[in-house]
Amino acid sequence: MANNLVIVESPAKANTISKFLGKDYKIVASVGHVRDLPKSQMGVDIENDFEPRYITIRGKGDIISKLRKEAKNSKKILLATDPDREGEAISWHLAQLLDVDENAECRITFNEITKNAVRNAIKQPRKINMDLVDAQQARRVLDRIVGYKISPLLWRKVRKGLSAGRVQSVAARLVCDREEEIEKFIPDEYWTVTALLHKKKSTRTFEAKFYGRMDQKIELKNEEQVREILKQLEGKDYIVHRVKYGEKKKTAPAPFTTSTLQQEASRKLGFPTKKTMMIAQQLYEGLEVKGHGSVGLVTYIRTDSTRISAEAQQTAKEYINSNYGDKYLPNEPRVYKNRSASQDAHEAIRPTNVDLTPASIKGSLTSDQYRLYNLIWSRFIASQMASAVYDTIAADILAGDLLFKANGSKLKFDGYLAVYTEGRDEDSKEDDARENEVSIPDLEQDEILMLKKIEDKQRFTQPPQRYTEATLVKALEEKGIGRPSTYAPIITTILARGYAVKEKKFLVPTELGRIVNELMKSNFREIVDVQFTAQMEQKLDDVEEGTKKWVEVMKEFYEPFAKTLKEAESRIENIEIPDEVTDVICEKCGRNMVIKMGRYGKFLACPGFPECRNAKPILEEAGVNCPLCGGRVLIKKTKTKKSYLGCENYPECNFMSWDMPSGEMCPECGNFMVKKYSGKKLTLVCSNEKCGFKKAPERKKPEKKTGDDE
Repeated sequence: MANNLVIVESPAKANTISKFLGKDYKIVASVGHVRDLPKSQMGVDIENDFEPRYITIRGKGDIISKLRKEAKNSKKILLATDPDREGEAISWHLAQLLDVDENAECRITFNEITKNAVRNAIKQPRKINMDLVDAQQARRVLDRIVGYKISPLLWRKVRKGLSAGRVQSVAARLVCDREEEIEKFIPDEYWTVTALLHKKKSTRTFEAKFYGRMDQKIELKNEEQVREILKQLEGKDYIVHRVKYGEKKKTAPAPFTTSTLQQEASRKLGFPTKKTMMIAQQLYEGLEVKGHGSVGLVTYIRTDSTRISAEAQQTAKEYINSNYGDKYLPNEPRVYKNRSASQDAHEAIRPTNVDLTPASIKGSLTSDQYRLYNLIWSRFIASQMASAVYDTIAADILAGDLLFKANGSKLKFDGYLAVYTEGRDEDSKEDDARENEVSIPDLEQDEILMLKKIEDKQRFTQPPQRYTEATLVKALEEKGIGRPSTYAPIITTILARGYAVKEKKFLVPTELGRIVNELMKSNFREIVDVQFTAQMEQKLDDVEEGTKKWVEVMKEFYEPFAKTLKEAESRIENIEIPDEVTDVICEKCGRNMVIKMGRYGKFLACPGFPECRNAKPILEEAGVNCPLCGGRVLIKKTKTKKSYLGCENYPECNFMSWDMPSGEMCPECGNFMVKKYSGKKLTLVCSNEKCGFKKAPERKKPEKKTGDDE
């Protein structure tokens, strides 16, 4: 019998930790939260200092019974849930259920799941931090009151199934406001004039852009202005008036926080925020790595901090020196500042062991796990490397009294770019390392340059881009809305509720989203006010730091909220949202079916309900024809929500495949071929497993370029 019981949240985490502790320790998992507010009612006693009524989560009875049995047979209980508010609250709930003395030193935390970190934590147990628990409890109660008070109002006035959340409503507002900004945008005309110049004894051209005059920048607003400038340039020599040579350093980006990891995984890997956090959690909790057993590969993944430990800095320094040389090390170790002291509770996200390079453990990881680990590992190593260095040149070139400017840069020393290049949003104006190198020849003052041609182009200002998941997370963080653990659930919720949809990678508000947003702005101004929400986040931080009481925060919020709610109830009129009509005909009554929103998303329903109750899922076309009968291939889902391909003519045609048909038939057995991917490599494989024929796809020959193309 083990003397010590260690309780964690997940079986994967339990499996990893069990390798580090001896027989005196039994490690079990609570499988997340064990208690929560009831779903069927608010579960908050507003009149009695907002006291929450917690109940055992459905399905957790057997787990709790097992935990109680193990606790009874153990001399000491250690609660090792995650090192944040949520983890502290889970530990508190476990302590309540297992009758652990509230003054007992039963709580242990570690930022990474490694042998040293876990063993050191075991030696330093502490009491449960009630400030952290209260901060989590305040957020939970606050969100419950907002959701359970406003959502029923939306049900009555707009449509069943709608919800309003304290933070999700602000995120939906950002998406809707951006769309409105785009729609109202009026483009302004402007022109550019660019001279293509070269040195006298060279044909290599470079660009110089029209600026104005020496003492005045001239904005070209119309064609008339441009024609006047071009007229003044006729016959003029282009003379180098001033040239400046310099050097520019580009410092490595900081190691990942939760927000920047989500942004970069979206930009570079195309991962939704929810997927990023799911895979990152797997890397944190531990995976079986060949030759190493179960290993926690990265540090804790919910963090605002860019700080890293001195030990981690030293191991990174040794790795860089050994693999790249000392010239790739900065003069002083890199230290990145956080915005506030409250963000320094954890380290940044980094690999727990830099010697476990992505390449060395690739065979033990899935493709997605490898890609995300590679991103985290590379970013961390780069963050501790020397800056990239560019040689720069800036030249002022006069044609008469008209001034052109030419700027160039050339990479002199790659520094951290040897390991990592930062991703960039499409609307970003930041330099993107190597991609923005501009080559300009060496120039001398008073040198006369030759003009190859001059180009003028009409342009128009562009509206702001719609949000992507990456840019929305960035906006939420910059505005102080939500915290690391909330970004992914926020975006998931506004998509699941049908308030926004993803078109390609952009978030577009739906008509429903706009209606709910306008209703919220008109009647619950503070709830969807960005500044108010940010201030509320700060108050929750104050609770965590012990400078404010959570009940006090609730009272400050609830009194004006209750008054607003009462006024909204009488002011809001019923809103009718027409269903979207499709061209799909109901096979039972002949009406055009409409799109409805249900518990599991959109589906097709007959508008003749309740006389006709026909309903069916919305099926997405795969874009290929059935290899058996020529019908459309549809993307369908199993009961467990796994996607597969099936023919529209089922059951007459029994075509079914997990893989996309290639359109080719197998030369060996005559069955259809399917596409199989290994990373980015495509192979065509016979669908008949007994045949086993496979081949590489035929490459299309590139079209021959004409002289004009060249």
